[in-house]
Amino acid sequence: MIKPFNTSLFRFSTLFAIILFFSACSKKYVFDRSAIVPAAAGTIKVKKDKNENYGIKVAVRNLAPADNLVESRNTYVLWANTSGNGIKNLGQLKNASGLFSKSLKSELSTATPFEPQSFFITAENKADLNYPDGQVVLKTK
Repeated sequence: MIKPFNTSLFRFSTLFAIILFFSACSKKYVFDRSAIVPAAAGTIKVKKDKNENYGIKVAVRNLAPADNLVESRNTYVLWANTSGNGIKNLGQLKNASGLFSKSLKSELSTATPFEPQSFFITAENKADLNYPDGQVVLKTK
């Protein structure tokens, strides 16, 4: 005897497969609240590409200019704790410019061949550092 086709099970399985596929393609990190810049909030999206690199997109809002901090600095730098390769400088966050530049939005799009495990942002005097020197202002878990 042939069993009837269960459409609800099929729909559930299909939905689960789609969710699993898209969640496997990218990962999202959220910055913890900071005592140094308490209004700042942001996310990082990481997606592995066909060349085995990790594309990284950072968006932070309400990040006060680095020269307004108690320990005045010139810029913010994004760092990654990588799997087996230590801490890597991923670049300088750029503040939004133009009509809405007072909205305190910062962005960075970059790529790295190293697998990131977590991220943090420091306030630095210059962006081209090999190791963090300034104060950590935001970090992910």
